[in-house]
Amino acid sequence: MRALLSAYDSRGGVEPLVALAVRLREFGAEVTVCAPPDDEFAKRLAGIGVELVPTGRSVRELVTGRTPPSPGGVPRRAAEMVAAFHANVTAAAAGGCDVLVATGLVPAVAGVKSVAEKLGIRYVYASYQPVSLPSPHHPPIPRPGRPLPPDVTDNRVLWDRDARDAQEVFGEAINSHRVSVGLPPVDDVRDHVFTDRPWLATDPVLAPWEQPADLDVVQTGAWVLPDLRPLPADLAAFLDAGAPPVYVGFGSIPLPDPAGVARACVEAVRAQGRRAVLSRGWADLALVDDRDDCFVVGEVNHQALFRRSAAVVHHGGAGTTTTATWSGAPQVVVPQGADQPYFASRVTGLGIGAAHDGPTPTAASLSAALAIALAPETRERATAVAGAFRTDGAAVAAGLLLDTAG
Repeated sequence: MRALLSAYDSRGGVEPLVALAVRLREFGAEVTVCAPPDDEFAKRLAGIGVELVPTGRSVRELVTGRTPPSPGGVPRRAAEMVAAFHANVTAAAAGGCDVLVATGLVPAVAGVKSVAEKLGIRYVYASYQPVSLPSPHHPPIPRPGRPLPPDVTDNRVLWDRDARDAQEVFGEAINSHRVSVGLPPVDDVRDHVFTDRPWLATDPVLAPWEQPADLDVVQTGAWVLPDLRPLPADLAAFLDAGAPPVYVGFGSIPLPDPAGVARACVEAVRAQGRRAVLSRGWADLALVDDRDDCFVVGEVNHQALFRRSAAVVHHGGAGTTTTATWSGAPQVVVPQGADQPYFASRVTGLGIGAAHDGPTPTAASLSAALAIALAPETRERATAVAGAFRTDGAAVAAGLLLDTAG
């Protein structure tokens, strides 16, 4: 079988495709990945021997504002993204392809979906969080510039509005491209790319799909892969030199005041009598002074580091929350937007940590949340939930793809 996996996303959205690619190859499949051209994605895929087809603009430069905005704003960027993914996926699928798996932003996924239609290839849409998929049990994630009306509480009404918003934002770009490649326009681009049987790549304890629901969702479990890389020697020495530290990192989130956030986080950790490990991330967090109770890291094995951490302070992205939960680390989630408030609510609901109230922590507010995360009962609960975490999600997904292809 030959599979092509596609994502326009940050590291947390590309890493699950790495796990799926590894499991597919173990079954003898040939795998190619279309993803943004960022160096970290290229290095990660090269490390497992999977070809990366760089597609679209650097997602890091786009997210952090290092890429000048396109003339025409969102519609122009959407049109560029649809065309780029359609062109590159078409080229990568040349010579035969059995299945296309797509995730990430709607315009990128729409480009992949059009290839599936043109070439008659099986297509699967996958989400890494339940709240991206229409359901009567939760509202949609607000789209940029289109807040949910505060006076509407019926989730079905909100999802109908979300479909209209998606059509207004992306419909012209997607349909113009579809017509240009000989496909008919669609009047509901969101449901068109999601299909009526999307996959949900989340752990069923951490992020379950609630029933009853209109969509026939296939929940595979999270697409994770054991990370066997050793920790850097200097980090290992820091960890060995004292009690487990508190990890602080915001992943691919560009914070408006990274220096202020770093200082507040370090002060909060120190107030709890703990050392700190700061992850630079896309916010470029840095040490706030020269005291020896703090250490800063870049790219590192989060699984190994989280298992040696007293608690993990993070933004609540799907990837980081999944890794922290699997590692058994108590968490403090400081949600910035998108799916992050959902994961914050799951962490508190499961009793494996605390949710910070608001996106900007102060030393006092974060210290109060850390006190909850560092309590012995929170650690016990986090250990229990980690023990129930399913690690076979990528293998399950690979098996489903192979079964239908064969």
